[in-house]
Amino acid sequence: MTRYELLRRLADGQFHSGRELGECLGISRTAVWKQIRALEELGLEVYCVRGRGYRIPGGVDLLDVQRLEALLLPQVRQRLEQLQLQLTTGSTNELALEGLRHGVHGALYMAEQQTQGRGRRGRRWVSPFASGLYFSLAWRFRCGVAALEGLSLVVGLALKRVLDAAGFQQVGVKWPNDLLVAGRKLAGVLIEVTGDTAVESQLVIGIGINAALSDDVSGAIDQPWADLRQQGVPIQRTDLLAALLNELVPVLSQFESEGFGHFRDEWMSADVFRHQPVRVQTGADAYLTGIAAGVNESGALLLQTEQELRTLHGGEVSLRGLS
Repeated sequence: MTRYELLRRLADGQFHSGRELGECLGISRTAVWKQIRALEELGLEVYCVRGRGYRIPGGVDLLDVQRLEALLLPQVRQRLEQLQLQLTTGSTNELALEGLRHGVHGALYMAEQQTQGRGRRGRRWVSPFASGLYFSLAWRFRCGVAALEGLSLVVGLALKRVLDAAGFQQVGVKWPNDLLVAGRKLAGVLIEVTGDTAVESQLVIGIGINAALSDDVSGAIDQPWADLRQQGVPIQRTDLLAALLNELVPVLSQFESEGFGHFRDEWMSADVFRHQPVRVQTGADAYLTGIAAGVNESGALLLQTEQELRTLHGGEVSLRGLS
């Protein structure tokens, strides 16, 4: 807790003396220095100037659970039994999976940093400290998983709605789980199933959104990327997260009752690859090429090849544009 309280003090980007910080936190100046080193291990840059103290250049936009809770719609807050924030964790999806194993029905798990964030097909999701939104919902649906095809598309659509309303431009969806800006990946969705019966399915809905990545992490990302800061729209991460949840939780309920068909036309209007030539990887060494023709009523990809109209389902299928 001391590390978090120290970080909150330094989040304003101003200088704070070691004496001031020690008095506020009830620790010695030597202990303050040790905690500063711990912050640097998170990847934060902390300036130390003799006679002035410590500061984080530019400050840091920390998530605020208390403010988040105040911004959530009452009906959304009621669906979330827990709101958990970690400074750093392996993966928020793992936290949510553990929550489901302990019986939660709806809960939110957030982290300022993930050390083992992951996307589809085993890819790594680079999650530097306070540089994005990394969160997972533990969720239960009153149906089997077979009825939830198209869920990742609907989650992406909910994210796009919020980003559009906040003033971010040219955000599009890519089948089955990404948001792109000008062909660059802005956000991703990873859904994992932990329980499936005829009457209930237990899922984790993991979401990562790039907010303000630094240039020094770009080498760790294996594809072209975009972040929200590039568009110059000022927004606090806590406010954005609240808006996303206020949209996403009702959308999940609507999807459960009405299915993907209700969202199909809206999703296809935002599909960045619709009517475009694409290559679809269907296995380790298996590819199909054709024209992306949108999705069907269940959210499966429609691909017009030279021979026929193919229907492809999620799983390990991967889609790329043909330049």
